Amino acid sequence: MAMDNNKNSLAYGALFIVCIVWGTTYFAIRIGVETFPPFLFAAIRQVVAGGALLLGLKLTGSLNMNKSDFLYQSVPGVLMVALGNGVIGWCERYISSGLAALILSLIPVFVVVISYLFGFDRRKPHLLIIVGLILGCLGIVLIFRDNLKDLANPAYFTGMLIAFGACLAWASGSVLAKYKIPNSKNVLQNAALQLFSGGMALFVISAFLDDYSELKTVTTSSIWALVYLIVVGSVIAYSAFVYALKHLPIGISSLYAYINPFIAIMLGFLFLNENLTGITLLALVATLSGVYCVNRGYQKMSKK
Repeated sequence: MAMDNNKNSLAYGALFIVCIVWGTTYFAIRIGVETFPPFLFAAIRQVVAGGALLLGLKLTGSLNMNKSDFLYQSVPGVLMVALGNGVIGWCERYISSGLAALILSLIPVFVVVISYLFGFDRRKPHLLIIVGLILGCLGIVLIFRDNLKDLANPAYFTGMLIAFGACLAWASGSVLAKYKIPNSKNVLQNAALQLFSGGMALFVISAFLDDYSELKTVTTSSIWALVYLIVVGSVIAYSAFVYALKHLPIGISSLYAYINPFIAIMLGFLFLNENLTGITLLALVATLSGVYCVNRGYQKMSKK
């Protein structure tokens, strides 16, 4: 029992790291892709981070994988790292970092719906979970209400649609990683393989969609953003996320998607001159209330 409590404490600590750090990554991505081809930027970030983790595991004698491990972890790697996180960098060339984070705050909604529709979790949701998801959606509606005038811009509208696709990809990868993908007991190995495989997929995407002439104008700020994302955003925070996903209910381990927008919006407002209106603040209150309700709902269900 004490060991389980320790694991839960570590898992919640890992989730706290994810909530804080990944909120800052939208800001860093926005800076990075201003002068760096977006898919190449994401590919380098994830391959270097995954490779560094694999090397560290090898040097410490903790690496124990075979071909099937790589193939299994490539599924959530491609869905979450490439089609989820990697695509967001491209979207942030057309929509604000705060809006990108808010769209991805729908991940818990997608997770609950996907888990139920495909039979991974058919328990009747607690009323508080339903209320929390509704509040989260309300926050998103309020944000869109504040951005209606921008929807006439084709690039902006496309960026929003692709961001929703990234949201769906990440949620699908989370559900599969939780319920269907055989995971080794080595959490860092799982994270490393997902990062590395997702990064390799992004190199393929980059070859078709990036404009490499942009490399001539890459700034120092973009390089430092890349370094921050490799070390803090991927190596530290992604490893923490995989640990939290393994030891916590998937609804709780997805709650970072509600916290991240608060941090992303404030950083965008303070340093990137992104708008912060009364409606945006109302949306933040709605999503924070949703976090509380979903968390309490899962706590009550686990006690039954």
